[in-house]
Amino acid sequence: MRLLLTTAIAGLIATTATAQNDCAAGKTLTEGKLTIATGNPAYYPWVMDDAPESKQGFEAAVAYAVAGEMGFADEDVVWVRSSFDQAIQPGAKDFDFNMQQFSITPEREEIVDFSQPYYAAAMAVLTRKPVVEGGAEADVASLKGLIWGADANTTAVPMLNEIVAPEKAPLMYGDNTDVVEAMKANQIDAALFDLPTALYLSAVVLDDGVILGQFPADRSENPDEFGLLMEEGNPLKSCVNAALTSLKDNGTLATIEAQWLSETTGVPVIE
Repeated sequence: MRLLLTTAIAGLIATTATAQNDCAAGKTLTEGKLTIATGNPAYYPWVMDDAPESKQGFEAAVAYAVAGEMGFADEDVVWVRSSFDQAIQPGAKDFDFNMQQFSITPEREEIVDFSQPYYAAAMAVLTRKPVVEGGAEADVASLKGLIWGADANTTAVPMLNEIVAPEKAPLMYGDNTDVVEAMKANQIDAALFDLPTALYLSAVVLDDGVILGQFPADRSENPDEFGLLMEEGNPLKSCVNAALTSLKDNGTLATIEAQWLSETTGVPVIE
């Protein structure tokens, strides 16, 4: 009985892989290969050590998971590089899809195609080391007592008031640059940014930046969603979407996100 069951499962997997290969047949730039683009260079935590072929990093891991779900072996994945601006221009592409934290927007969808989202950006709490050393912790009770700043034009404001409900009214600024400058000047303790932006600000802009924690993406009313970017009208889109749906349904995407955007970055989830 066990042998029959194992054989049946193996047959099902083989049938699924065959169907996925059939879906992509004749639709990739190079028959039998899947060409994926990333940045030049590609950065942590999306790609580790600028080496996407290592499968290390959130987007590198997702890329190989999508490829595998579509029936491509690791050795059949071909990597190319492109700048962010180059990729979102209209016209022919030298890749099947591109992964560089491209937010899906109506304006961009007029000139390129996107897959369904593979990541909804969580909102993260950006602060500085002196604030953490002063006792700030990754829980709502602790966050309430901080002095907050926010770009008055973003969805961070209602989310801040709804989820954190600070004891003091947040200070409003004209843009995120002013928010960061206010933090540098010790006018505010913390601000909410999407996690990718917070990672950049803490590593590059602030000398003593700290990401105290992140809220689950579903706590945000309109989270920034990333999609795989493709040439407009790319027939591979339906195959890519089918692969992403499968990876979501079986929990693979959630596992990859937990590994590379929570554990690797050390950013705890604030429940």
